[in-house]
Amino acid sequence: MGAALCCVGKPSKQKSLDWELEGKIVEMKRYRIGQTKFKSIDSIVMLFPMFKERLKILREMFEQYDEDSNGSIEPNELKKLVEHLQLHLPEEHIKNLFHYCDIDGSKGIQFNEFIVLLCLIHLLQEPPTSDNSSKTELAQLGETFDTIVEVFLFFDKNGDGKLNKKDMVKTLNETNPLERSPAHITRNRFKEMDWDRNGQVTFREFLFGFIKWIGIDVDE
Repeated sequence: MGAALCCVGKPSKQKSLDWELEGKIVEMKRYRIGQTKFKSIDSIVMLFPMFKERLKILREMFEQYDEDSNGSIEPNELKKLVEHLQLHLPEEHIKNLFHYCDIDGSKGIQFNEFIVLLCLIHLLQEPPTSDNSSKTELAQLGETFDTIVEVFLFFDKNGDGKLNKKDMVKTLNETNPLERSPAHITRNRFKEMDWDRNGQVTFREFLFGFIKWIGIDVDE
């Protein structure tokens, strides 16, 4: 994981981590080809309450490390969290990870950004040893994060590690051709995730959009 995070921070370094995530997603897509628990959008929507309840559990952890109770995790607070999770990351890597997940530039990690941060750590970290995995809350959340990755893979029809509008339209319409989503709804769903309007959605962008879809708010 350290090798990936050292490339984060400035825009060019953030792009490097986007590429790192794409490679990870492509690898997982190849490994799981033909294996998916999702057959339709409805099967995903039905799990929204489960996602919401499991991710809301992170609120307690978030508040624990938000020592000044200002509604965000500052760099020094994130450092303590990383140490608690036994990730043993160099301080520079923690700083880079902070900037990558501080998507609104507020110089603090809000709750929705905190969820994204933990999911990315789970996805990028080296496979933990049996001794480590039982010692961290992150390991306990692994199944939920893995299921979110499966949702992304369900949308990623061509398996290139990112989403485009064609992916979204095809996925939203293929299950029930006679009940296709209105075009403006499909466009809005895509725009919610495509922040830089480049026609593609990275896994990080998808995570923020998905958290909003399932109904988790920053101030909840």
